[in-house]
Amino acid sequence: MPVPVPRQRAIPAVESGQAHAAAQGGPLKEEAHRSATTGGANAAPLTLLLIEDDPAGSPIVPELVDASGKPIRVRTARNLTEAERLLTDDVHCILLDLALPAPGRPAGEDADELAVLRHVLRLAPRHAVLALTASGDAERGAEAVRVGAQDYLFRDELDGRLLSRAIRYAVERKRSDTAERRLAEGKLRAQENRRLERGLLPTPLLDGASLRFAARYRPGRSRALLGGDFYDAVRTPDGTVHAMIGDVCGHGPDEAALGVELRIAWRALTLAGLCGDELLGTLQQVLEHERADDEIFATLCTVDIAPDGRRAGLCLAGHPSPLIARPGRAPKLLPYDNNGPALGLLPGARWPRMQVELGREWSLMLYTDGLIEGRVGTDGERLGQDGMVDMIRRQLAEGLRGEDLLRAAVSEVRDLNGGELTDDVAVVLLDRTG
Repeated sequence: MPVPVPRQRAIPAVESGQAHAAAQGGPLKEEAHRSATTGGANAAPLTLLLIEDDPAGSPIVPELVDASGKPIRVRTARNLTEAERLLTDDVHCILLDLALPAPGRPAGEDADELAVLRHVLRLAPRHAVLALTASGDAERGAEAVRVGAQDYLFRDELDGRLLSRAIRYAVERKRSDTAERRLAEGKLRAQENRRLERGLLPTPLLDGASLRFAARYRPGRSRALLGGDFYDAVRTPDGTVHAMIGDVCGHGPDEAALGVELRIAWRALTLAGLCGDELLGTLQQVLEHERADDEIFATLCTVDIAPDGRRAGLCLAGHPSPLIARPGRAPKLLPYDNNGPALGLLPGARWPRMQVELGREWSLMLYTDGLIEGRVGTDGERLGQDGMVDMIRRQLAEGLRGEDLLRAAVSEVRDLNGGELTDDVAVVLLDRTG
């Protein structure tokens, strides 16, 4: 246990802390001040880790208490090796002697006087750190705060009351900094999400087309960002309407960014006149050059609808076949016998373009596998394509069309799953009313 030392003139921790914080650009946050000075009766007791090569001769008095009067627990480590072993999740604050030698170097031989502090900050990025230095070495203490410590204290001007308050303020200051950082990260994530959304879920270019377009997207529960699902639709000058939907394997910003690149490349290549196997082969080259890992692939479904709206070309690259619904006939899946491999799996692969008859009046639904991979009931069975076709048949019989149909389909799949789906869901619907 640390031994008591004679009380000397103590610098008030609040004044000292405010002076040090002011040197860094501003006073303590009001909320941190209120939390540190009031505390809470039910709060967990604070734990201090003292890192000093001579704990027995330290100026730390044993009577350390938090704001509610509870004792502050003290652990001591003579070096950084011991400190790493004692640095468990219940430690709230570290009191570090800046005179300790940096790892691997004796004291006095390290050109960087704060190397030991930098090491501790790397070791414990989520913990509050108080720097302990010699009296009169305020410049070194201020530099320690600039490097990342919450405050600095003079070793020969400490007493229990001063150190107790300094610990409480350091912990609250660290919590405040962490909360601000998380808020900033949340804002950046939201901005990134909006940028990805604009890239993945664009406004279709269908001016002059007689078709109606609707789309629905719902992110899976495991991500705050959009995943790799993407879609698009454009009308070329000859009157052909081209639509696509795709899914990059994996989830996260890298996959979403790759989905954006593939969608933009698809639109540019389509407007340049490419379609079918030539288009998909070029997209595979884009994916191979842009992906972060050779194992990443993407599934894709493309359709090109003739200007008269009665026929379409269909290409599938490892993707589920679209559903077509016609008046007076049961919905069904378009042929998928000539489904080619997903993009990025087989060098030199080919993707046959199938000609399909649509008829005079129809609805064509393109979707990603998130719509059919949800669970049904408690036995773990998946909805599957057959279950999706039955669901759409029933919803069409109820008179649902367009946006209402897609909204109902995605909501029912979620309800059947018993909660949010694990995968993203993207659905596109093209309607021709004759």
